Amino acid sequence: MDTHALKKKLGLKDRYAAMTRGLGWQTTYQPMDKVFPFDKYEGIKIHDWDKWEDPFRLTMESYWKYQGEKEKKLYAVIDAFTQNNAFLGVTDARYVNVLKLFIQGVTPLEYYAHRGFAHVGRHFTGEGARVACQMQSVDELRHYQTETHAISTYNKFFNGMHHANHWFDRVWYLSVPKSFFEDANTAGPFEFLTAVSFSFEYVLTNLLFVPFMSGAAYNGDMSTVTFGFSAQSDESRHMTLGIECIKFMLEQDPGNVPIVQRWIDKWFWRGYRVLTLVAMMMDYMLPKRVMSWKEAWEIYAEQNGGALFKDLARYGIREPKGWKDACEGKDHISHQAWATFYNYGAAAPFHTWIPKQDEMEWLAAKYPKSFDKNYRPRFEFWREQAEQGNRFYNKTLPMLCNTCQIPMLFTEPGDATKICYRESTYLGDKYHFCSDHCKEIFDHEPEKFSQSWLPVHQIYQGNCFKPGTDPTKEGFDPLMAVMDYYELNFGKDNLDFEGSEDQKNFAAWRGQATSN
Repeated sequence: MDTHALKKKLGLKDRYAAMTRGLGWQTTYQPMDKVFPFDKYEGIKIHDWDKWEDPFRLTMESYWKYQGEKEKKLYAVIDAFTQNNAFLGVTDARYVNVLKLFIQGVTPLEYYAHRGFAHVGRHFTGEGARVACQMQSVDELRHYQTETHAISTYNKFFNGMHHANHWFDRVWYLSVPKSFFEDANTAGPFEFLTAVSFSFEYVLTNLLFVPFMSGAAYNGDMSTVTFGFSAQSDESRHMTLGIECIKFMLEQDPGNVPIVQRWIDKWFWRGYRVLTLVAMMMDYMLPKRVMSWKEAWEIYAEQNGGALFKDLARYGIREPKGWKDACEGKDHISHQAWATFYNYGAAAPFHTWIPKQDEMEWLAAKYPKSFDKNYRPRFEFWREQAEQGNRFYNKTLPMLCNTCQIPMLFTEPGDATKICYRESTYLGDKYHFCSDHCKEIFDHEPEKFSQSWLPVHQIYQGNCFKPGTDPTKEGFDPLMAVMDYYELNFGKDNLDFEGSEDQKNFAAWRGQATSN
């Protein structure tokens, strides 16, 4: 009797090839260019899709196995955290406002990324790129779900989290991250990968996830730390996709270089502006701080990013146009952002406060060139006014930059006493910008950015009131009407932390827990 010969098991590289390239085929009844029309109209030339390399060589079979194991560990920690009321172990109820900012402004971006990668993955001719985008799309949906589940524990006890998705589409400052992804999702597939996979995931993601998760650990929030670690292993693949995409385009055709360079200029600056919220969180919202925004920028941007662009120089790529201005801004953007939110704290669903004296000393030590000179005096003045019963809330709304949609709060490079203001005219209308770089982005694509949905403009045009609202009614308060449109609980979700329901409840619960 003949012995049955076992088939030789495929190696990792061959298995990956079979599960990616092996799933593709050449169309017959329709030309390939018609089936995949979007990966050419941006001007990017690809001569050999087989040159696309995925260093992870992860197949769907392995992917589901690894992710399933991570889910079991993650939800075991979340369940234990919830059952033991471990949220009472965080340093200070002020910390919870970090989670409010995260669930409002970061978690919805995971869903935007999920949709974006599902869309562009369909439109790449190369099978390797399609499979990579498909797995990242599933990753991003998973991140949206795990972040929502982890933070849902806090939503049971604290204000400012109950309508995060509703707010993401309406609240003024949340249009900053929202507009970033809507800009990326409405671009072509290669620009989308440059925006999200390269500029955001590869160049800037460590400035988002590392401070958030390190801050959570330092402040006793192990539930958030766990979902951060669970996501970070996915982020390593996402970063790899980003650098692979850039190098693939640059190696395929020299004509791709100026196109990619313009995208890098645009999306580095757009991502940097979104990270203003992270800078503010690191310097002002953590009761126990890990590092300053300036220190994080120097490590993760200047050192790591600087080495990256030196490496890309062999392809003809230089550092982004806004690089030097961003490096100078490390001394200022967190202070300017927190000062703005303190003024507009009535219109934001999280609490603000004046830094305590020891916190000001920390800021002065971390920012020796700027804090005492430019920012401490205004915080001390505002504290004096609040103590005298003159706490001021600005009930008007600020002019927004038409590109990044951040209020015009940034100062001129080299002069922290003068607001930076630029403008352009397009089809007879005037548009306003917070920097030379935002103006340049607009001037290159005015047809796109002239259509921006700017929340402040919409409010003043009367488009942010609930149906049936009568602005002509005697005693009409537009701010309260907008808060009603936001479905924000005035006095609970907003205003100062001192005296808030969150502060009182946390003190009572913690006191009860320790006394028992």
